[in-house]
Amino acid sequence: MTQTIAPRVRTLVLLFLATTGLLLATAGPASAHAALTGSDPQQGVVVDKAPTQVSLTFSEQVSLSASSLRVLDPKGKAVQNGTPTNLSGTTYAVRLHSGLPDGTYTVTYHVVSADSHPVAGAYTFSIGAPSKTSVAVSDETVGGGLVGGLYGFGRYMSYAGFVVLVGGAAFVLACWQRGAGVRAVQRLVVSGWVTLTSATLLLLLLRGSYTGSGKVGDIFDLDLLGQVLQTKTGAALVSRLLLLAAAALFIAVLFGAYEKREDEEKRDLTFGLAVGGVVVSAGLAASWAMSEHASVGLQAGIAMPVDVVHLLAVAAWLGGLTALLVALYKAPAETPVDSAAVRRFSTVAFGSVVALVLTGTYQSWRQLGSWSAFTDTWYGQLLLVKIGLVALLVGIAYISRRWTARLAQTVGEGSRKAPEKESVSVSGTGSAARGATKKGGDTKAGSAKAGGAKAGGTSKRDAQLARQRAAVDAARQKRERDADPNRFGLRRSVFAEAGVAVVLLAVTTVLTQTEPGRTEEEAKAATSSSSSSSSSDASAGAVTLTMPFDTGGSDGKGVVTVDLDPARVGANEMHVYVQRPNGRAFDIPEVKIAFTLESQKIGPLPVVPDHITTGHWSANGVQIPVAGDWEVAATVRTSDIDQTTVSKNAQIG
Repeated sequence: MTQTIAPRVRTLVLLFLATTGLLLATAGPASAHAALTGSDPQQGVVVDKAPTQVSLTFSEQVSLSASSLRVLDPKGKAVQNGTPTNLSGTTYAVRLHSGLPDGTYTVTYHVVSADSHPVAGAYTFSIGAPSKTSVAVSDETVGGGLVGGLYGFGRYMSYAGFVVLVGGAAFVLACWQRGAGVRAVQRLVVSGWVTLTSATLLLLLLRGSYTGSGKVGDIFDLDLLGQVLQTKTGAALVSRLLLLAAAALFIAVLFGAYEKREDEEKRDLTFGLAVGGVVVSAGLAASWAMSEHASVGLQAGIAMPVDVVHLLAVAAWLGGLTALLVALYKAPAETPVDSAAVRRFSTVAFGSVVALVLTGTYQSWRQLGSWSAFTDTWYGQLLLVKIGLVALLVGIAYISRRWTARLAQTVGEGSRKAPEKESVSVSGTGSAARGATKKGGDTKAGSAKAGGAKAGGTSKRDAQLARQRAAVDAARQKRERDADPNRFGLRRSVFAEAGVAVVLLAVTTVLTQTEPGRTEEEAKAATSSSSSSSSSDASAGAVTLTMPFDTGGSDGKGVVTVDLDPARVGANEMHVYVQRPNGRAFDIPEVKIAFTLESQKIGPLPVVPDHITTGHWSANGVQIPVAGDWEVAATVRTSDIDQTTVSKNAQIG
């Protein structure tokens, strides 16, 4: 039943790497937390006159740079004038050059949401009539590639370092003060500090490229780093580094002066270290709370302290669990972790779980907003996974608690036999002393010439034998400890807890990079409302018919577009656009429109629109007598003799 730490550690590391890779891969390259909820002009619309500006509305405030909002003409040339400005609240705008020609324009945006995540996208609108454009329109991705992957890994490692640092130190102070002298526990806490510090520096370097170009070459751009330091996230990362300097002093005292003091002398120092540790830990947790999800949205003033408590509870539970695992496997035989320490940690873990449930419930309500968001949003689905993992972790912890109770009974029974073992140990020491004295006497009885050599050789042999006896005794104690079924069962259950905790921490990290369910649903509602409005306009407010034609002449090919607004019974406004195959306006001699309703033998009703400008005709007061499936015919004449008629049906009224 003897177990070694190496295979289990390898298993845990593999689980960590697999989980991190899977979750970071499925998280998506852009985890936008500010969603575009509105725009003017809207996506896909055709406006008669060129707008003076383009405005975008987001679900939360965003940070802008000089190139955050761009408007590109059909050839890809920027037509915005000046830098973007904040109109009001969450609406931002950029002015356009005057006298923009007809055609399709592309709006691109690249901003940083208030909770630190980059957001990008693009859409099109048209002036006069749609046209071909050289700009490739697709949702712009940010936060992806190598830089995005490194940034996600840095976030995971920063959370892991925080959990190990805070939880490990709390385990020593609150549960197992003798652990301050255990080398393995010391290395664990110090590794947590090193991991958190390294990850914070990495995030600080990657931040500018992550929210900007995404290029690896920009990581060491000092100008970009200077801009990052002026942002809320940059200030939070710098504050974290300063707090880590204080944490280094805390660690030095905990594993230095504190460890060397006697138990009675530790009381006052324990209180001081506890107060200082709580302050530093809360400050580190606040560096996340004040720059990410909790800092924006609903009830931010309440959400930030709740988030701090949530992070501290996670660290006390999972970090303490990691320290307990190390203590169970790596603590030396002379200072094994006792059942009292395990019981005290069980109490701390229970309090942490209660705090997690309370704060997690509030956070879930705040970030989701509805029951449907649990299943309809990626954030809600991840949250369900996290809740399941927490429930599994609590179940395994209950098993560990039972093993702890059994171990306590075993220790209680064994303590009654301790005096007898101690006397045996003492007697053995006495025999060794007598043996040493006898050997010393024999040495003195020898010749003077060989006395010095014999004494030196005996001393070395005694030291070697002493080390051998100590090693044999330690091996015997380890065998006895490993042979204890209660201790073995506790180790196994705690190791299982640690494995689940690795996955739980990975899920939590991805959650912090995922758009909250409430924001996602608000964006969907805004999009749906916009789509409904557009559909309403299309069905009852506008009809657009595009018909290619060919009159057969040398310059007789083109496209005619008929817009009828509001496409209802009664008076309507009509615009007719004629373009060449390449999308340029086509100034033909004449165009006529006729409406026919075959089902009721009405028509054709001719309409001769007025020529407005090159390729553009219009007519007001076009009367549609009844609702129905009307045939709209356009007669196009490109020369004195070249003429053709094309038609399409449309539901009007």
